[in-house]
Amino acid sequence: MDRRKYLKTLAVGSITTGALLTACEPVQPKNESAENSNAAGPDRQPAELERYKKLTSETFFTDHEMATITILVDIIIPKDEISGSATDAKVPEFIEFIVKDMPHHKTPMRGGLRWLDLQCMNRFNNAFKNCSPQQQMELVDEIAWPEKAKPSMGQGVAFFNRLRDLTATGFYTSEIGIKDIGYVGNKPNQWDGVPQEVLDQYGVKYDERTLAESVKFES
Repeated sequence: MDRRKYLKTLAVGSITTGALLTACEPVQPKNESAENSNAAGPDRQPAELERYKKLTSETFFTDHEMATITILVDIIIPKDEISGSATDAKVPEFIEFIVKDMPHHKTPMRGGLRWLDLQCMNRFNNAFKNCSPQQQMELVDEIAWPEKAKPSMGQGVAFFNRLRDLTATGFYTSEIGIKDIGYVGNKPNQWDGVPQEVLDQYGVKYDERTLAESVKFES
């Protein structure tokens, strides 16, 4: 099973309908109040909007760290023939927001990024983002599979597990990710009533009022 299929399986089982519906909210008219409300989510209270504006006005990750995150999330969910990559779905921006909204991620994420750079400096005399793709994958392969990882890679494994969870959450709650899953939401349809053979089997039938009001619709 490839990375995308594995992550999709996790996403389908873990993303709530509410999260999916929130991600699919229709776009509001473009005025300042509506833009802030739509960006933060529907029906937000004033205090929630203030918190959203505060968090989005702050910056946590450095440019160097964001460049590293961008490489890593696209390793986890690359672009393929079905849909775009994690960066196409703005996963790095999602992670930047989440670590500010949920501060317990800050130290593990920053520490993990520094661990990654230190490993690459020792091996390749370069920061992770400046290494070749082959060198980057060499290190990622040592921390991406917890069951196979060496004990000395424990910090890297914990960091990559956290990053993978955040990446999957960000991707599969985005418009790109929802389309990748194939989620279409509630769609109107037409009910033509109980099949005639079933009605005949039980010797019942619709009265004219029910047919007119509840079963038959204009096509």
